[in-house]
Amino acid sequence: MLTALGALLLGLILLIWSADQFITGAIDSARRLGLSPMLIGLTLVAFGTSAPEVLVSVVAAITGAGDIAVGNAIGSNIANLGLVLGVTALIAPLVVALPTRRLELPLLAVVTLVAWLLFIDDHLGLGDGLTMLLVLAVSFTILVRYGQAATVLASEVPDPHATSTPLITLQIVGGLVLLLGSSRLLVWGAVELALILGVSELIVGLTVVAVGTSLPELATSIASAVKGRHDMVLGNLIGSNLFNLLLVLAIPAMVAGIPLNPDAATRDYGAMVLVTLLVGGLALVSGRRGHLPRLAGGILLAFYIGYVVFILAGNPPPPSAL
Repeated sequence: MLTALGALLLGLILLIWSADQFITGAIDSARRLGLSPMLIGLTLVAFGTSAPEVLVSVVAAITGAGDIAVGNAIGSNIANLGLVLGVTALIAPLVVALPTRRLELPLLAVVTLVAWLLFIDDHLGLGDGLTMLLVLAVSFTILVRYGQAATVLASEVPDPHATSTPLITLQIVGGLVLLLGSSRLLVWGAVELALILGVSELIVGLTVVAVGTSLPELATSIASAVKGRHDMVLGNLIGSNLFNLLLVLAIPAMVAGIPLNPDAATRDYGAMVLVTLLVGGLALVSGRRGHLPRLAGGILLAFYIGYVVFILAGNPPPPSAL
């Protein structure tokens, strides 16, 4: 029990740290090549925020733990809007910009509903993965052209600073190696924990793994809200959810194929749709000023807590595992 839990926690810590090192090195390298902050933001920063989920899901799918891959992606999206956005709004009420209410949230809702069609046959394969990537490309093009995504992502690119070439190389290569190793360690710990507790791998993916890989979004969102960067909070979460749904699941689907647990395709995907529509509804009724008050944050957090309690109550561990 302690070995599995230790492996899972160590894997999460190394995963988050190595992802940060990898993306920092990649950004520094791109700046040296003369790429603009806007282009770096739209490529490296956007992918970097979802790198932990992508690596965990690919490793999980390859090692036969497809439920963890699916649970990680869907659970992270539910955690982003229920837990992360809920806690952030409770700490600092958010201003929801007009483009977010009129374009970005509706786009996320439409994409989430349309992607549900790919889950009907209880399997994600090469064709599904390619479709997801196509939808992601179209969605991102719309956001860049008409929304705030380009501005938000570009604002996350750090100012240039003197970094030696060997250090940049070490960050990129070492970060990537650690990403792969920590992903494997995390997946192993999650599988072992599921076996010990007597719960499904899907439940562990939806809860422990999903929350763990969403911790960077939580820290970033709280820091942005406290500093008054409200545009970054929802912008980052919307972008993260699009990547989680259309990239994190697409890559392992194309690499190894993912058999879907019926609960994931109905109960959990349905919860993701509900919380997405809930955020959109709260934003719409927030009035002309577009505020997401503490009450809305409380509602979102209560939804997330209720969802976790519901899935755990339906899959209780046997007494021997407690």
